[in-house]
Amino acid sequence: MARALYIHWPFCLAKCPYCDFNSHVRQSVDIDLWQQALLADLRHEAALAGGEALESIFFGGGTPSLMPPQLVNTLLQEAEKQWGFSKDIEITLEANPSSVEAANFASLADAGVNRVSLGLQSLDDEALRFLGRLHGVEEGLKALETAQSAYNRVSFDLIYALPGQTATAWENQLRRALDFGTGHLSLYQLTIEPGTRFATMVRQHDFTPLDDDEAADLIDVTRELTKQTGLPAYEISNHARPGEESRHNLTYWRYQDYAGIGPGAHGRRGGLATTRHKKPENFLSAVKRNGSGLQQEIALGMREQASEALLMGLRLAEGIDLSSISARFNLPEAALVDLGEIERHAALGLVRREANRLFITDTGMPLLDALLPRLVADDLVTA
Repeated sequence: MARALYIHWPFCLAKCPYCDFNSHVRQSVDIDLWQQALLADLRHEAALAGGEALESIFFGGGTPSLMPPQLVNTLLQEAEKQWGFSKDIEITLEANPSSVEAANFASLADAGVNRVSLGLQSLDDEALRFLGRLHGVEEGLKALETAQSAYNRVSFDLIYALPGQTATAWENQLRRALDFGTGHLSLYQLTIEPGTRFATMVRQHDFTPLDDDEAADLIDVTRELTKQTGLPAYEISNHARPGEESRHNLTYWRYQDYAGIGPGAHGRRGGLATTRHKKPENFLSAVKRNGSGLQQEIALGMREQASEALLMGLRLAEGIDLSSISARFNLPEAALVDLGEIERHAALGLVRREANRLFITDTGMPLLDALLPRLVADDLVTA
């Protein structure tokens, strides 16, 4: 049964050139129509994945801070009616730091949101222009101040390893970011995703991404500085004071069930992988026809589930418990991981094993994408 709920709001004011998320720009949005559709989708999923009180809700996008607070309130009331809420439920909403959206922070808090994740992305105006953001540094910092006055828990995102960015420049920016005192930071290395405008620009030689060695230097700065200042990495790109980790995202990384509603939302429900129609208009049509935006439910075999649990869990600083995964999916340890590769990479300082627990070390984390297919058993990777 799901103990976490993800609600996707697909609309943005503009499409950022680095973004490969399911986001769409529309001249107008019929709020009443979307309220009806999201409520129907929520009820459909609750009927299948209800039974336990929710511990977290996450409004993602797109730009959920463009949602009217009343719509957020209505969805939260219905979620509480369908599932029930745990006593200390975490309710997060992703927000852009425009002055218009920041003006809604207090109303969103009144609607039930108790944690905000703010997309600052940079503390440098030139970088913000390169990233296609609609806000400047001054406007972003005012929004951060507003968020900190409205919520006890605030996180914000920064993107680093931009073309030409030096380790010194990034260190100075990161020190400034840490001085704002939030309990959580999401710090993402710029990646050029297929199908994005940045991918086209790189192909046309409009800019050259930072090379791997230079990017690795910035990763080292990130992990060392956040650790020194009390926000160590608990996941490859996420840093928090102990106790302020994103409970919702931990649901994903610990491979627990969660319900996903709204266009393009994914979910996991009792061994089923659920996906919703991505295009907003197709989602609405599906809800009208079938009472939900569900596109498909795929039954995952034990090997597929074990593979996902390993690939997600090894992103975490806490690592994975091999005996627990073995018991959960009824597979022997030797069918989960390549024991020889673990020994080899442990000797290199990239992996650490303590009894039944397997960790990627700080040295290994920047190499995670290359390490995972070596550590996870071949037939699981290809399952």
